[in-house]
Amino acid sequence: MASQTKHGCRHHQSHQVKRNKENRDNTQSKSDKKDALVIADMVKNGYYTFVRSTSESFEKLRVLMANRDVIVKRLVSSIIQINRWVDVVFPELRKVFKDVSCKGAIATLRLFPTPAELCSLQPQDIVTGWKSCMKRHWDNY
Repeated sequence: MASQTKHGCRHHQSHQVKRNKENRDNTQSKSDKKDALVIADMVKNGYYTFVRSTSESFEKLRVLMANRDVIVKRLVSSIIQINRWVDVVFPELRKVFKDVSCKGAIATLRLFPTPAELCSLQPQDIVTGWKSCMKRHWDNY
């Protein structure tokens, strides 16, 4: 709730209005007249905050931060799902890769999703598959 005065816009907390409404006449009844009287008493007694207008860049930053929170939650959920399915389908992968969300483990899961597929290949075939997914730049060394 906000009210406009000659000193600017002020904001009233709705839960305070509800609580003070009950204190006014000891009933929970609602009426526009009672609301106006309660808000006037709150302004008179100083129970308000000034409304601060925020800049457009701050609003965009708030939206970006909210989007980031959603993305981080989805990422964590995906990593938990990968860990669960690796434990169920391919538990041996943890003996080779400490972190199953690293590039090598993800490449292994994409190329050879089950232990049976991996066992049917020769070591050179596995290395060739990894090389196709993970490019190393040996020219810089």
